[in-house]
Amino acid sequence: MISVDEALGHVFALAQPLGTETVPLRQAAGRVLAKPVVASCAHPPFATSTMDGYAIATESVRIHDTFQVIGEAAAGHRFDGDVAAGQAVRIFTGAPIPPGTMRVVIQEDTRHIGSRISISSDPNSSLYIRPDGADFKVGSMIAAPRLLSPSDVALIASMNQVEIVVSRKPVVALIATGDELVMPGEAPGADQIIASNALGLAAMVEAAGGIARVLPIARDKVGSLQGVFDLAKGADLVVTIGGASVGDHDLVGQVAEMRGMERAFYKVAMRPGKPLMAGQLEGSAILGLPGNPVSSIICGRIFMLPMMAAMQGLPAKAPERMTAILGAAICRNGPREHYMRARRSGDRVVVADCQDSGLLSVLADANALVVRPPNDPAKTAGDVVDVLDL
Repeated sequence: MISVDEALGHVFALAQPLGTETVPLRQAAGRVLAKPVVASCAHPPFATSTMDGYAIATESVRIHDTFQVIGEAAAGHRFDGDVAAGQAVRIFTGAPIPPGTMRVVIQEDTRHIGSRISISSDPNSSLYIRPDGADFKVGSMIAAPRLLSPSDVALIASMNQVEIVVSRKPVVALIATGDELVMPGEAPGADQIIASNALGLAAMVEAAGGIARVLPIARDKVGSLQGVFDLAKGADLVVTIGGASVGDHDLVGQVAEMRGMERAFYKVAMRPGKPLMAGQLEGSAILGLPGNPVSSIICGRIFMLPMMAAMQGLPAKAPERMTAILGAAICRNGPREHYMRARRSGDRVVVADCQDSGLLSVLADANALVVRPPNDPAKTAGDVVDVLDL
């Protein structure tokens, strides 16, 4: 067995960068920017008022000063005239600052008397003017690679760009294996169960910006596995679920090797998830996950998602951990790195009483994994532990 860190190193070596494509900005959220975006305009393109009030031609103003109101400026409608000393322009938030004016007196500090205003409160030191280019200037750049958030999309739109170059979405073929499985909605036989892993992993793939192909269940027969592997051709990543252990009916590794798989590793010193496999097969990376529902989802979080990120040009790195304070004691860990389902609230975390890798209800109730190093001693309430968000 190898360590989780060693396994991640092998997985990242298999994660070949994908090509790029140009997409409309409307489709950019959640994609990985592959080419820098350069602003073709400044923002704001002109100095604007940050408040409703009156623009005047001096920075110095005192209580009881009066000004003649000679016009109005609103967002989308500038005042083009000259503003002399003793004059003011009624201005609204977002409106262009009239030429020659040097500050905005907010309306709360004024009193309107006919066509004049009087300063009724001592103004503070703010000028309430946002300079042109305060946000960004022409030529400002958003560097790549970058996972684009909705805020990034808004920023790129304000740079007046309508298309961007992004990494292609990774296509992930998901193969559940086993005679015991039937798909949701089908009637299971007396010795069968509902297949859940592939659908959970597909949801993870799509949430991470990939394209999930859920293939038919591969039965525990060489011919069935061969047929489903044929359907997986062309995927960037093939993920098998189950069938990678050492039982008489665990044929995934055998069939993959018959097809020329170059195995990178088999078995990882982790819990759950020991029977994990990875390699290269017919131009695709292959990741063989355990069949237990919890094991497959946790291994997907630790290995599949970082692998997909690396394929899209993001840094090849392990899932980010944080620390939290234990809310209840936990016993000594064994010789494998243990990923324990838990509930985190703020800086506190409580490990679930049951860690059976076949119980999805416990995983669904968890929002974090407490990560225990091999042979970690017993912990008491108040101890600090490493935590991985789910």
